[in-house]
Amino acid sequence: MRLATIRTADGTHAVRVDDDAAVELGPPDLGALLRRPDWRAEAAAADGPRHEIAGLDYAPPVPSPEKIVCVGLNYRNHILEMGRELPEHPTLFAKFARAQVGAYDPVVLPAGSDAVDWEAELGVIVGAEVRHATPEQARAAIAGYTVVNDVTARDFQYRSPQWLQGKTFEASTPVGPWLVTTEPGDAPLSAELSCSVDGELMQKADTGDLVFDPAALVAYISQIVTLVPGDMIATGTPGGVGHARKPPRYLTEGSELVTRIEGIGECRNTLVRG
Repeated sequence: MRLATIRTADGTHAVRVDDDAAVELGPPDLGALLRRPDWRAEAAAADGPRHEIAGLDYAPPVPSPEKIVCVGLNYRNHILEMGRELPEHPTLFAKFARAQVGAYDPVVLPAGSDAVDWEAELGVIVGAEVRHATPEQARAAIAGYTVVNDVTARDFQYRSPQWLQGKTFEASTPVGPWLVTTEPGDAPLSAELSCSVDGELMQKADTGDLVFDPAALVAYISQIVTLVPGDMIATGTPGGVGHARKPPRYLTEGSELVTRIEGIGECRNTLVRG
């Protein structure tokens, strides 16, 4: 199933996006839906008010997650081509909810930064509360996948050894357009991830190349903190970012940023000045 949060004249609504219409599920957003114990069955059976597909205004799938946990250095080929050893443990940092924008919303260039970069990523959304999860519990806790671009102000990121200040500018992180649900027994996703800027392909990789796959990340992070329904994990980006190019290349006002994952969806965003 494809599940989304849409904006309408009377507020937001959680919907199931079918081929011919978006069907309201009852809750105001996917975060509220995922907190229900039998959310998969409810979403599959729902037959609420319907909206035409054309012109849907997508909010981030979970507009106000309790946590957004991000992962660095997680694509095997990219790490090896940089001459580094594969990490023993995930590199983690965080974002705040206000960093998110919808799949087709403008992305705001951070004020004071001249080094704004792209980072296409697979997003994992949690669908059950877990703490100290086993691998099996971690897989079962995954609600599904979405598309993320961890747009980063590199000059702010490298002001200190901690990355957060370059990673969580408001209205900088496209997420969506929907959550594609998984089942507990599904294998890790292997799909083409790509990022284009103004029609030029910048990044291309297979999500199967992740060092730490989604279930491994859920299990690891749940050792540190309880993961709850609606939490999102951004699983890291492959090679091809602008900062590593010679000379470096960055996003500018008017740039079109397209982030796509095969079988999941795409975000298409224009960069604007705040």
